[in-house]
Amino acid sequence: MDKLWSKTKIGNLELPHRLAMAPMTRSRAQDDGTPGELSALYYSQRASMGLIISEGTQPSEDGQGYLNSPGIYTEKQIEGWKKVTDAVHAAGGYMFIQLMHVGRMSHPDNTTHHRQAVAPSAIAPGLEMFTAKGKQEIPVPRALSEKDIQTTISDFRKAAVAAIEAGADGVEIHGANGYLINQFFGENSNRRTDKYGGSIENRVRFAIEVTKAIVDEIGGDKTGFRISPGTPLGGIDEGEQSYELYLHLVRELSQFNLAYLHVMHLGNETLLREIRSIWENPLLVNRAGRALKDISIDIDNGIADMVPVGVWSLANPDLVERLKKEAPLNEVEHTTLYSGTGSAGYTDYPTLNDLESHQQ
Repeated sequence: MDKLWSKTKIGNLELPHRLAMAPMTRSRAQDDGTPGELSALYYSQRASMGLIISEGTQPSEDGQGYLNSPGIYTEKQIEGWKKVTDAVHAAGGYMFIQLMHVGRMSHPDNTTHHRQAVAPSAIAPGLEMFTAKGKQEIPVPRALSEKDIQTTISDFRKAAVAAIEAGADGVEIHGANGYLINQFFGENSNRRTDKYGGSIENRVRFAIEVTKAIVDEIGGDKTGFRISPGTPLGGIDEGEQSYELYLHLVRELSQFNLAYLHVMHLGNETLLREIRSIWENPLLVNRAGRALKDISIDIDNGIADMVPVGVWSLANPDLVERLKKEAPLNEVEHTTLYSGTGSAGYTDYPTLNDLESHQQ
């Protein structure tokens, strides 16, 4: 595990080790999408993770899918995020804000404008979503016109600029987990017959155009991209060409000299090795179902440059210290993962120092 504690670089950032805090939705923003009052404390508590990738943050009103998820497109939201990034920096960490447009994974009851969701095609995912009224079937979205697509790309561009204005060290483009960009990849979610549908080249076009727009504004060294090859999340089926699609996508992304590529890895080892051979910049691998004892296996094997950690870092603000000391970890409180008020299950997880103090 020695390589895990060696220094590394992401873009122009010098990082103390090879762990990172993975993005995790917490649904604790204010009703207008401004980060909640405890967000600065929550993230700064975990600053020892080095690189923190924020929860999914909508780049526009149409990008929201879940209750109380944060945005980065209004002045008030920018000011809210500024408090978060200031706190993380003061505690010695760095922060990328993840830009997440959910596309069809939304419900009008969860948004401020209550409009129909947007997507590549007018195809519902066939899933339910939690709302203030309980679980409801996700309705059929409205298919984006080519003009709408250009507007959405502009929304991503503006959100990236806003994130940097808010003090973020960069942004991560969320192209994974069944959300809008991933919906363009899916054969069953993208039935378009224009230049954004059909062939592999067309289905990745939106992702590439979003990336180019952001890089043109803030630079490749401040831009990361997340993928999740083969994920069934959001009802997505990428079809038989999934393997070739991701190799083409990674080759196209490599031209932008991005800060990193973040892979949510679901088990296709051959594809992961192919991606590693193509991608020369830092590769972050979040291996689904990984055991704690295997946390550094991809770094040790030369597959990954960094390891993003989700739930373990959520429940253990001092995860780095615990791993170095081989100390036991806090258990996550599942009932407060995606909802809650106040500090419970959010900022009240004890550190080793807290536990020692209580024992004295």
